[in-house]
Amino acid sequence: MAQVNGDDKTGLAVGCRVRTVGDDPATGEIVEDFGDLAGTPVVVDAQNTVRSRRWAVALDDGQLVFLDDDQLEPLS
Repeated sequence: MAQVNGDDKTGLAVGCRVRTVGDDPATGEIVEDFGDLAGTPVVVDAQNTVRSRRWAVALDDGQLVFLDDDQLEPLS
């Protein structure tokens, strides 16, 4: 991946424990940093294309989610 050390300004990096920001917060661990690839269009199927996210996060409930900096906060 383009940047595996994270971003010093946000405190986010692979291995960092985080909480998601939003209506249904969850905790987990960042497992991948897609760095410069974030924002790249991803073709889901013939009708749907989405924007890729910066981080892959393994949530404590077993889900894998893909989020950007503004959707996460580091846990101390």
